[in-house]
Amino acid sequence: MYKVVLDVMGGDLAPFSNLKGAELALKEIPELFLYLVGKEEILKDWEGKEKVKVIYTEEVVEMNESPSEAIKKKKKASIFTGLHLLKEGEAQAFISAGNSGAVVAGSIFILGRIEGVRRPAIATLLPTLKNPMVLIDAGANVDSKPCDLFQFGIMGSLFLEKIWNRSFPKIALLSIGEESGKGNLLVKKAHRLFSKSTLNYIGNIEGRDLFWGEVDVVVCDGFIGNICLKLSEGLAEVIINMLKQEVQKSFFSLLGFSLAKSALKNFKKKSDWREYGGAPLLGVKGGVIIAHGKSDAIAIKNAIKQAVNFIKIGLVKKLEIAIEKNLELLEETE
Repeated sequence: MYKVVLDVMGGDLAPFSNLKGAELALKEIPELFLYLVGKEEILKDWEGKEKVKVIYTEEVVEMNESPSEAIKKKKKASIFTGLHLLKEGEAQAFISAGNSGAVVAGSIFILGRIEGVRRPAIATLLPTLKNPMVLIDAGANVDSKPCDLFQFGIMGSLFLEKIWNRSFPKIALLSIGEESGKGNLLVKKAHRLFSKSTLNYIGNIEGRDLFWGEVDVVVCDGFIGNICLKLSEGLAEVIINMLKQEVQKSFFSLLGFSLAKSALKNFKKKSDWREYGGAPLLGVKGGVIIAHGKSDAIAIKNAIKQAVNFIKIGLVKKLEIAIEKNLELLEETE
């Protein structure tokens, strides 16, 4: 049985989208057991349901709250209560679409880091012309050191290899030019570190080349990564809406749209972040998935499915082994 905790109160569409997603996941995954954490008034109807246990808490971390303040003042909030279930071994993975800063801070404080990991990172899957790529870090760390970027590369590579069966993933550093001398001091130092490793590092990549699918793992600090993530999401939505506006201007455009409807539907599916469910927080001692703040039932269902995959392959243990193998190289750069 795969035991997953869901923060029912997290997200812009919570709690109803989360509960609907839980319902869909329970139907699709026979081996799933869910811990639902949230307010009693929301969860009381789920009492006694098969393969479900409800955990009541009246405290919720709001999206605009300071994570550090929330940890001090709301120790029983749904996010922290769920993480404690993971810490205590009651469950094997945790999911929240709530305050991502609180999830990151709570995971570090409650679960702790994998030995040797200085900064855990968010690994986000993004579509390309070929296969999905991993962007890491997508927002967990505003400031990073070269050794952090190197660890991000190790964790992102292993995640892609084990979850998506991508052998020897190609890794690149996001920079302002392909040449090794381009970029700020952080990127230049990280480049030298990657070059010494046994990872499949191919050098720098520019922002304009991200979505051609020539690279599997793109590494950057969380400040740049989060901007890239939000920019790509917004651009995909704008393109779809622009197409809809244009086809409504003439009969022939509408006719062409109807003929291309199948292709456009496939494009929308490939560019839809909901298909990936959520982004794992790699580097902490537990399976933690941060779902999008706007997650609907489909996104929550897919986040739960992704959590089950993490449990199946023992991703956290594999990360621990990979980090340990590279500790000596990391210590040389401190």
